[in-house]
Formats: sequence, structure tokens, C-alpha cells
Amino acid sequence: MMLDVTSTLVIAPLRVAQSTWGNEIKKWDHLRHLTISKVLGSEAQRKKALRKDADIYIINRENVAWLVAYLAGTFPFDALVIDELSSFKSAKSKRFKALRMLRPLMKRVIGLTGTPAPNSLLDLWAQMYLLDRGERLGKTITQYKDAYFSAGRRNGHVIYDWDLRQGSEDAIYRRIGDICMSMKAEDYLDLPERVDRVVALDFDTKTRKMYDDFEKSKVLELMEAEEITAVNAAALTNKLLQYSNGAVYDEMGEWQEIHKLKLDALEEIIDTANGQPVLVFYAYKHDLARIQKRLKKMKVKGVKLDTPEDINDWNDGKIPVMLCHPASAGHGLNLQEGGSIIVWFGLTWSLELYQQANARLHRQGQTQNVIIHHLVTNGTMDKDVMAALSRKEQGQELLIQAVKARIDKYKE
Repeated sequence: MMLDVTSTLVIAPLRVAQSTWGNEIKKWDHLRHLTISKVLGSEAQRKKALRKDADIYIINRENVAWLVAYLAGTFPFDALVIDELSSFKSAKSKRFKALRMLRPLMKRVIGLTGTPAPNSLLDLWAQMYLLDRGERLGKTITQYKDAYFSAGRRNGHVIYDWDLRQGSEDAIYRRIGDICMSMKAEDYLDLPERVDRVVALDFDTKTRKMYDDFEKSKVLELMEAEEITAVNAAALTNKLLQYSNGAVYDEMGEWQEIHKLKLDALEEIIDTANGQPVLVFYAYKHDLARIQKRLKKMKVKGVKLDTPEDINDWNDGKIPVMLCHPASAGHGLNLQEGGSIIVWFGLTWSLELYQQANARLHRQGQTQNVIIHHLVTNGTMDKDVMAALSRKEQGQELLIQAVKARIDKYKE
């Protein structure tokens, strides 16, 4: 059967739009002929990308409202694919309202998500509307609520929550079953599966030069030493890893923030998790301080793992983001009941700490696939550490080798 799709618009989280779709297409022989135009960057860059002749146009969800305004009542694509459809779960969001305006012009809409109802089945309505224009669950969210829910806690006319009526869950699934396909990992895989993901980050031109200058100055200082030892090699790599993470301690023990690359990446992962708990491993105290500050700005509760009560609260689902140093998450800690997402904000040279930290979630009793995100800043010491961990290598010799490679780089 011939498909009538010649151009497709993909809406995705920013970093997914930047790299994932393009990288995945390259992995499949039958897709390599497809051309991609990334509608990202400045307004001028986005407009230029839309003017290109391509099979697939990819835009980040933050620019959906801009795109709808720019298209001015037209939709020049044969199909729309929404990656992480659940990020459109709010009927009040600008991104949903913008797409809703153009929905009558769309011939084909496909939504992808691993968490279609992260909070409750109320989250389904806006997502389903984008698929079928309200045919199955109602034209408005009010119709949906009236059909399947009862008002819960309220104060006068203000209703705080809605309770699912008896039998409504099955009724909702029957209504949407003809256009939805659910593939549960446990039905197809031996669980729990561990999925390792490297989130590659790139400095801008200015920060890249600052890092290179910083690295060179620190390496030149070390070159004055009579011998490269584990102690002075560790001191250098620690400085470089701090810079990769975004802040560096000065001679007075105070830290100075250099960039927010990893903070931005962490925020996006937490946002994409759609309410699923996230366990974050940090390396330095300034990592912790900066992450806590960002979480406060996001209005997300973040708790540093410190007491047995914190462990209980995590496993009871009371902590959205747990912050933990890998050295404090050693043998015997059971955190697998509380979540299945790990983020390595700062990497460690210690293979043992790395493996034991990951085993806090990837262990017997875990019922979900465990996703481990590694935030790796390209062109920095992060790459060396990640390579060593991937090869399951450890030891002081690896650290020294990484330092010697940089010394060779700066030898005249």
C-alpha cells in the first residue's frame, strides 16, 4: 500500500529534537534516505529551516505556539508526530491551545508516550483530543469529567480534585482502544531491563574557549611537578570535572558558577519524566547547591538523601527528586520501590561506586525498566570517565593516563 505522507512535522523535547530523531534514523537502513530539517534556534534559523525541502521537520515543544502563529492558519504537513504526547496533557497550556487551533487541518496525528496518564486519567483528555478532536472522550474536558468522574474535595464552586467513578477506567480504555496501542515492557522483555543513555552536551563558543584555557593552565601547572602521581592527577581531574559540571572551587574554598548546561539538561529530564521520581547522583557540594536552587525555581521538591526517613519517603513515593552522592548510596540501600530513573549529574572515576549506585534501583524487586541518564559534556574530562565506566575499567592508572594524554596535548 502506498503511503500518502510526503512531509511530517515532529514535535519533541528540545534535546530529543536536537539529536535523537536524527541519530535514530541513521541506525535503520530503510530510513536513511529520509531528509531532516531541524526547526530550532533563533527565529531566523527556524524560518529558514521551514523553507527547506525535507521529509521530516523537527521542532521543540517550547516553540509550538510560535509555529502556529507563523503558519497563520495553514498546516503544510501531511502528518504530525508528537513525541512525549503527555507533555500536552494540560488543556490550559499554550502549546495545547495552539495545536488545537490547527487540529482541523491535520490529516494524520500520531502521539508517542510512555506515561499517558502520569497523574490520573484526567491527563488523557487533552492528549486524546489532539488525536481525534474529542470524538471519543468529549469535545471539552468538562464533558469528559461529567461522563467519567465525580467531584472530590471542594470549597463552594471550587473543585480541588476529581474521583474516577466505578467502571469508568474500563469504559475509557474501551473508548480509546481502537486508536491506541499499548506495549508493556514486561510482556515482551525479561525485566528489569537497564537502559543506559548518554546525554551529550556541547559548550557554546565562549564557554568552550574558557574551558580550553582553564584546562591548559591547570595542565601546565601540573607539568612543573617532578612526577605524575595519583594524588596530583586526581586534583587535576577533579578541577576539570567540576568545570564540566558547571562550577569550580577557588583558592578560598568558594565556588564560582561557570555555566548551566547540566542544570538545563537535568530540568528537561525531570520535566519529561512527567511526575515519575528521579534519583540524581551529584559529585560536588556545589552540584548539590546549584541543583537545589534550580529545583526551587522549578517548584519541584528535592530532598538530599540523609536519613532512614528519607529512604522510606522515597520508597513511598513522597519525594519527586532525590539527591544523593554515590558514596552515600553503597551496599544494602533499597531504593527500587521509589522510582526507576537515574541521572548522573556528575560522574565518578570509581567503578565500584558507579555500579553500586546504579544497583540502588536496578535490583531485585524493581518492576520498571531502569533508565540511567549520564550528563556528559563533550570535549571534557567527562568523556574520559564515561569511556572508562562503559568499558567497566577502574583504577588509578586510568586517571593518570587521562592526565598524561592532556600533558601530551600541550607539550610544545
